Amino acid sequence: MTDSNRFFDLGKSRLSRRTALKGIAAGAGLMAAPGFVRYSQAQSSAPIKIGFQAHRTGIGAAYGRWYEKTTNAAVKLINDAGGINGRPVEIIVEDDGTDPKRGAEVVAKFASQHKTDIVFGTLFSHVVVGSAPTAGELKIPYYVVSEGYHVASGKLNRWVFQPGITDVRSQVTSVAPWVAANLGKKVTMIYPDYAFGYDHRDYFAPAIKAQGGEVVAQIPIPPTESSFTKYLPQIPADTEVLYHVMVGPGVLTFVKELGEFYGSTKPQLFGFIDSLEAVDINSPGLEFLDGSHFWEGSPRYAQANDSEAQKAYRAAVGIDDNGASTTDAKDVSTAAHMFGCWETLYVIKKAMEDSGYKGPEDRAKLVEATEALTAFKEGPEHPQGDKTFNGKIHQVFGHQNISKVEGGKLNVVHRTSIEDGLYEPEADYTTQPL
Repeated sequence: MTDSNRFFDLGKSRLSRRTALKGIAAGAGLMAAPGFVRYSQAQSSAPIKIGFQAHRTGIGAAYGRWYEKTTNAAVKLINDAGGINGRPVEIIVEDDGTDPKRGAEVVAKFASQHKTDIVFGTLFSHVVVGSAPTAGELKIPYYVVSEGYHVASGKLNRWVFQPGITDVRSQVTSVAPWVAANLGKKVTMIYPDYAFGYDHRDYFAPAIKAQGGEVVAQIPIPPTESSFTKYLPQIPADTEVLYHVMVGPGVLTFVKELGEFYGSTKPQLFGFIDSLEAVDINSPGLEFLDGSHFWEGSPRYAQANDSEAQKAYRAAVGIDDNGASTTDAKDVSTAAHMFGCWETLYVIKKAMEDSGYKGPEDRAKLVEATEALTAFKEGPEHPQGDKTFNGKIHQVFGHQNISKVEGGKLNVVHRTSIEDGLYEPEADYTTQPL
């Protein structure tokens, strides 16, 4: 995997838990060596502190690990290029345990103890929903990488944004026409029994109905479930498409038990790669998935038509052509989601620069500058693809990928347009006071 245009030349350095660019010249009169990044142009060389609310433990730990790797890689690049407004970026990490109560405590800790400028990086929906009120109360910008519709729904507050990854409502709206046209119209849904799963439940059903299809059964499963055999008999016999989106440590067991339940006779399978993020699709027992299809945000496997920006991004975050770590082939990434951390950080950078952000006193200006953004062009800062941003609902819209499992890999067979996932906004955060 090469970076022929040298978009990202990261070397081998890694960021620590509290990451700041090292080696800034101590005296203003010191001469900088070629390639040395100086911050003396900034009014303050103090770092911009970003509180990274990480899922280091709990059911989101696999995602959390790769979200952190991606964040570190992006910040390394941003700092190498001069930081934000001439200041280095420092990442301060706190583990929320993938727990909503703890998540709210972490947000408060960032604001009061660490005194970070913003909070960033939360994935699991129930944690976002549990943490967002605290961000609003403390008036600290909260940039999540979650996918849930909770941001765009208007149910949170003006301090919460999702500018680097699309939401479930947009995703299912985009893929429903392809599912109906290519796989079948009688669909049974299996989904996790919390906010993220409810978004799938609530928005895929009307999306498939609009294509002349119907959801014949909906089967919610607790996210901590370790065995699924008692749920599978609930699948109606006339199911043409089994739509599955599961997360957590039991996903491998879920797919294996699904294969044992159906044997060689099965409906068409359409899953969200959440069911297999961080899991090798060539693991024993997953042969059952051959020929099935998955939604992916950004493809796990390198594709023949990958852009130079996508190739460089993959090299920067350290994943090989199979979507596994370049240092450990058994460490499979969460590629479909983690790009959102990279792209969100560049949105934050853009908004801070547009607002002339200097410190916490400018947080309201930062909110308004983020709301004023409208589009992001595909390239090194947005390698997944071009996007549009709706400042009223604080939500980004982009392309989705449908991939087929064949030959032990995931090959993209369809890419949606941005327009495929647009919907009528139901909120306007800009009317709320800051």
